[in-house]
Amino acid sequence: MPSASDAEPALEASDLTVSYPAHGASAEHTAIDGVTFAVGAGEIVGVIGEAGSGKSTLASVLSADFKVSRGKRLGPTIAGGEARLLGTALRGRVSKRRLAELQFRTAYLPQDAAMQLPAEYTVSEILGQPILERDKRFDRAILGRHVATILDAVHMPFSSLDAYPFELSSGQRQRVAIARSLVLGPRVLIADEPTTGIDVLAREALHDLLRSLRDEKGLAALVISHDFALLRHVTSRVIALHKGGLVGLDDIDTLLADRTHPYLSALGSHEEGGTA
Repeated sequence: MPSASDAEPALEASDLTVSYPAHGASAEHTAIDGVTFAVGAGEIVGVIGEAGSGKSTLASVLSADFKVSRGKRLGPTIAGGEARLLGTALRGRVSKRRLAELQFRTAYLPQDAAMQLPAEYTVSEILGQPILERDKRFDRAILGRHVATILDAVHMPFSSLDAYPFELSSGQRQRVAIARSLVLGPRVLIADEPTTGIDVLAREALHDLLRSLRDEKGLAALVISHDFALLRHVTSRVIALHKGGLVGLDDIDTLLADRTHPYLSALGSHEEGGTA
């Protein structure tokens, strides 16, 4: 029988408002305005929206990345409502110990993840690093098998294990970044445009991997993407953001057929025309 904690949403936004502080000649900016939704264990929810709609800010806040990136001069702040990750409220102070636990259980894949791969390490070292940082005595044979398995799951050849990031294409680097985000077996995945630069076959492999993790491991995920194939095949619901506000929350095809908001109407028209 599931415990009370198991019944809690993995991710939750309650009337969430997020702003960036004033700087220079720029006034304070509200990036997320009164957004409410929840993502349960074993559920994958998509996010769509125009540039500047608040998608990446939402990902940074719900992943608690904004808590560990306080050195960023213009980092976001929760100005109203609440955000919760695995039951932990993120608006107030979060202890270092709890923040470390959240980081361990949550995989955050920002838009520039492929560019952040350490250039001095091979793919094998990049994928093994998160495990060895936590246990330097981890069995190397088991580690090697685990790294090979997760690499195969993102449709990368084993020959790439000894390659450095600069030797890979942009799509291959993106797949390595995805594999690295999943190597610790997270409970939550927050991914910002994960299929960028990835070919069709590798995208299908990613669809299979996410569905498998969702169904077999109970992975909860928030996936920002305009890849409609990904949204159709993997997500149960999709959040539509416009200028920081939530303007739709339904399956992707229902949203594309919705004409109640100008953004959704335009999105559906582009899809019908085959240009989205």
